[in-house]
Amino acid sequence: MTLRLTNTLTRRLEAFEPLVPGQVSIYCCGVTVYDLCHLGHARSYIAWDVLRRYLQWRGYAVTFVQNVTDIDDKILARAAAEGSSMEAVSERNIREFQVDMAALGILPPDRLPRATRCLDGIRRMIAELEASGAAYSADGDVYFSVLKKADYGKLSGRSLDEQQEGASGRMGEAEEARKQHPFDFALWKGAKPDEPSFPSPWGPGRPGWHIECSAMVRQELGDTIDIHLGGADLIFPHHENEIAQSEVATGQALARFWLHNGMVNVGGEKMSKSLGNFTTIRALLDGGTTPMTLRLFVLQAHYRKPLDFTAAALEAAATGWKGLNAALLVGDQHAASLGWAAAAPATAATGMVPQADADPAAPLGEARQRFIDAMDDDLNTSAALAVLFELARPLRSLANRLERGDAAAAPDDLRERWLLLQELSTVLGLVAERPAAGATAPGADGPSETEIQAVIEARRLAKASKDYATADGLRDQLRRAGIELIDRPTGLTEWIRK
Repeated sequence: MTLRLTNTLTRRLEAFEPLVPGQVSIYCCGVTVYDLCHLGHARSYIAWDVLRRYLQWRGYAVTFVQNVTDIDDKILARAAAEGSSMEAVSERNIREFQVDMAALGILPPDRLPRATRCLDGIRRMIAELEASGAAYSADGDVYFSVLKKADYGKLSGRSLDEQQEGASGRMGEAEEARKQHPFDFALWKGAKPDEPSFPSPWGPGRPGWHIECSAMVRQELGDTIDIHLGGADLIFPHHENEIAQSEVATGQALARFWLHNGMVNVGGEKMSKSLGNFTTIRALLDGGTTPMTLRLFVLQAHYRKPLDFTAAALEAAATGWKGLNAALLVGDQHAASLGWAAAAPATAATGMVPQADADPAAPLGEARQRFIDAMDDDLNTSAALAVLFELARPLRSLANRLERGDAAAAPDDLRERWLLLQELSTVLGLVAERPAAGATAPGADGPSETEIQAVIEARRLAKASKDYATADGLRDQLRRAGIELIDRPTGLTEWIRK
């Protein structure tokens, strides 16, 4: 079976074939760098990291481009609130974005273009659209005329009559009166007092949100690419408008495949700051959730489905990862006693570990094929994880025996099983987390500091989603393990070991 992906553009599951055999070009819509990344970013970028890893594992040469939006109203608002500048806010949050992605084991993009470094391409594309009659200027602004694109709405499936909400992207109400059609969207926005601006044939200003991505795709990858990625919230208006302006400008299809990931809910509600359930990647990791626990949690759900983030779900992922991690570590920690030659350790940011038995007729070859079949079926990571847990089961048993001091010899096939587990886990970006030096180990003294912090964070999330029964249960769980929690008026939770 070949890789099949759900194409938002056609609304069908289609066999993937790249434009150039053996090569795949991918553009992923990136962050607007006004703040730290949140759980929605983690969900999206973990999913697309797995797509990239899987394509590479299957032998494709992948060029992965992810942009940065560093011109935006939210960035300007943050700069004004801080008494800072657009550049300072952007640079700081680009660095923080890279820190968070590295922590989650997400491979860095091959290219990371910024809107401010693509201004020539943006202005050139706007000029081409204006020359074709698909764009018009009005008082320093430039708009795309949606009526010039006969199939406008083909990605979202909306007709112009249905496109009342969000049709102008990030436009303000004052600009609406200058449009020829209410759903026309901004390509260039005339400068406002005291805002950063850039020169253009239409006067000083800055680009609209949608044209930035169209120009960066063209600059980095050409007129037509294999795969365009993003969250489901970007289908309309952002991706719809990208298609319209790019295809009118170039006369070519912008992307052959459009893939979109589902949104993140917290306790059944949409994640938002106003509801008090907004959580950043940094807060989760600082609170004790390990990067691989978060990855495993994300990958347990299909990338296209909504992901409900709850304390109980996070705790279950932590438990699952603990067992899988023990299996991944067994060959490294006990190689000498087992008589195994240790393999090169896998890391989330490097290539694959040495391949194990690939004979499809052999038990391990059959497991590998089931993993491939799952991933070929629209990246079914849930089914792929089931293969990993199956491979891990006897390795976890071996790890438990070794921890008890049982020196019984391991069956010969377990090393091959361990190698295959490492290989397939790395395809999903799941790599062993080794205990930190000096960390408190679980045992007679109770749970480790990392485990305690993970439960505290899970409890905080339960309280944020008003799941007080789970929150109380988590407190009782720690109390039974000899850990007493102390909730401070500042909102912080401290703990003492009895």
